[in-house]
Amino acid sequence: MKKKVLGILLAATMVLGTTTAAMAANLTLGTGGTTGTYYAVGGVMATVLNPLLDDVDLTVTSTGASKANIQLIDEEDADLAIVQNDVMYYAYTGTDLFEAEGAYDTFASVAGLYDETIQIVTCDGSIESVADLKGKTVSVGDAGSGTEFNAKQILGVYDLSFDDIKVVNAGFGDSAESLKDGKIDAAFVVAGAPTTAVVDLATTKDVHLVQLDDEHIEKLQADYDFYTATTIPAGTYKGVDEDATTVSVRATLIASTEVSEDDVYNLLKAMFDNKDDLVAGHAKFEFLNLEDAVAGISVPFHPGAVKYFAEQGIEVE
Repeated sequence: MKKKVLGILLAATMVLGTTTAAMAANLTLGTGGTTGTYYAVGGVMATVLNPLLDDVDLTVTSTGASKANIQLIDEEDADLAIVQNDVMYYAYTGTDLFEAEGAYDTFASVAGLYDETIQIVTCDGSIESVADLKGKTVSVGDAGSGTEFNAKQILGVYDLSFDDIKVVNAGFGDSAESLKDGKIDAAFVVAGAPTTAVVDLATTKDVHLVQLDDEHIEKLQADYDFYTATTIPAGTYKGVDEDATTVSVRATLIASTEVSEDDVYNLLKAMFDNKDDLVAGHAKFEFLNLEDAVAGISVPFHPGAVKYFAEQGIEVE
């Protein structure tokens, strides 16, 4: 098994729920920062599922999110994790975010949980297409982030590159402030919609969502099959009165290849059998369904997931 030296500090660790059997496997679930969605979603999983599982006890840990989680599984410091499906593709293939360190083969897919939507936000009504970003000042997310790679890929299918825009690297909150102050023309935001930073921006400025057309979505999916076509409904943000077509990546549950088939199978079964209780804990679980759970995932599935989905009439590899 390949090993990596990690330069990461775990910000916090919490254990939720009570072990329901003396011999239960204690599985560590890597999430994200303590104020983020991954951490909250993981906490609900532990709270709801631990009392129901005889053989698995989830321990939720705060981490540096997707890339760090894959490294933690490789180091055997986590057994399960929530990651973006594009980031796990880069890890499995040793490309983009993982080009320098090479491919990882110590994890497998379990299930897609919910969409993280690529939202191209502007306060300039004249920017109607990605092509209109040429020559504009655009925030593409933090340097080295998954958002930055999403921006490069989407610009690329419109025959644009970072050389064709004035690149700003900033997080979602800072990007929204810069849009408000007129310092940038547009921003890539990759998060579930509605996104708090954009909701707040829309209270003071007219917000527009730049759409992707079907032709370019198909071209993007041909190059990167982790993208799924998505519609942001009218009314998601104040003043956005029409549906907006774009693409999403997916927040995805993965597992170490060392986790047993039975443990992953039982975890998945408990999740789908108790979806209502998960939804009561966090609204993101509204999007947990069998069809979407396997969409946009190009990394092989864990044997426990293969077994569970096969029982539901869904064949995955």
